[in-house]
Amino acid sequence: MAVTRPGSVRLILRLEIRNARSVFGSLAAAIGAAGGDIMAVDLIRAGKESVIRDVTVGVESPDHGERVIAAVSALPGVRVINVSDRVFLAHLGGKIEVNPRIPIKNRDDLSMVYTPGVARVCTAIHQDPAKVFQLTMKRNTVAVVTDGTAVLGLGDIGPAAALPVMEGKCMLFKQFAGVDAFPICLDTKDPDEIVEIIKKISPGFGGINLEDISSPRCFYIEERLREELDIPVFHDDQHGTAVVVLAGLINALKVVGKRLDEVKVVLVGCGAAGVAIIKLLLRAGVRNLIGVDRVGIIERGREYPENPMWTWLAQHTNPEGLRGTLDDAIAGADVFIGVSGPGVLKVEHIRRMARDPIVFAMANPVPEIEPEEAAPYVRVLATGRSDYPNQINNLLCFPGIFRGALDCRAREINDEMKLAAARAIAGVVSDEELSEEYIIPSVFNRRVVDAVSRAVIEAAYATGVARRERREPPRGGEDRFGY
Repeated sequence: MAVTRPGSVRLILRLEIRNARSVFGSLAAAIGAAGGDIMAVDLIRAGKESVIRDVTVGVESPDHGERVIAAVSALPGVRVINVSDRVFLAHLGGKIEVNPRIPIKNRDDLSMVYTPGVARVCTAIHQDPAKVFQLTMKRNTVAVVTDGTAVLGLGDIGPAAALPVMEGKCMLFKQFAGVDAFPICLDTKDPDEIVEIIKKISPGFGGINLEDISSPRCFYIEERLREELDIPVFHDDQHGTAVVVLAGLINALKVVGKRLDEVKVVLVGCGAAGVAIIKLLLRAGVRNLIGVDRVGIIERGREYPENPMWTWLAQHTNPEGLRGTLDDAIAGADVFIGVSGPGVLKVEHIRRMARDPIVFAMANPVPEIEPEEAAPYVRVLATGRSDYPNQINNLLCFPGIFRGALDCRAREINDEMKLAAARAIAGVVSDEELSEEYIIPSVFNRRVVDAVSRAVIEAAYATGVARRERREPPRGGEDRFGY
């Protein structure tokens, strides 16, 4: 069950309040006694006998909100006219829309953007397919594709219920990196059908962002698309998480004075994100890494027919051949990374770790250990939550990665580009700023997207996957594409 924090749900109570000094005081007291937090009070309409006000109240959960409403409804001199949830209000009619870049004001405009003028552009692309990047939106367009089988902490809720999340992802692409993204929710769970659908719609997009597709199907889908498409394919749940984890770990190790190739890392939760984190950490130089899942430690050399990715992990991790559970893996570990569920990590585990332990407890919304419980025993702590320091948030990664990949027209997003992105994110935090509670920049730090996109472009050219002829950065008056 989802757990929320105080103020995570905001209700707008439209109230008719009798004009008397004591009434509003009683209202504020009743809301406070019920555990609500008054965030704002707005006057809507004033009269001789009463006023209409919107009172915005922060509550812990929808159930808590009902208790606050009941307390307000019971007050003499107060009538509840309406209650709105700000989250639902923000979603009315959807969160994104399509706007034309060129206004159509007369017949001449119409003849240029549509028939007959558009036929010349179509012919030009037919004769030289590469011109599709110059003459259409493809150069700046990403499809955000899901089947709704692994949405946030909600699980398999289907494509329609997943649409609000995909819309939100598209908003972030546009807001943070200027990328035009479109939500594509597929009503099928068949991996081969998903691959074929994406292949068939791919001509209109410059990149594919896979989202919230369950494991292990997501590995197969991504692998096939990477092999069969000539545009970047990126499963953010896997690789976005991995990139930001590596960025945070680079800086956390600076804080404690340790090296990637020397530390012992224990990761719990070998699903899509966990496997991607492990692979990227190995590429970055980690040598001693142990994966743990519901079956226990992923044992060196063992076959796991139920999950081929675990077989891969068994061939590439756990160099000491450990067996057992987290209790057996955690002894002497320098780093714990959790992408599993609440309550997995105990204080007793942390006490058995090496000096200056680093804990990334990223289960959301409830981490593997409550930060307040872990704080006295760890040197560096990170979570996936925004209400604690050091949030490991994919938003630090995917806008900049796609911005860079689109700008250089990369064929793919390879490991070198992901490593470059992680180092760029880590580099945004200067040595002077670096501390136990600041190992990762804020998602609102404007330098992040630019740093990541530039690093990704450099790595794309260095590895030969960039198709656009290299040129100097655009100057004033010229758009970022140089057209």
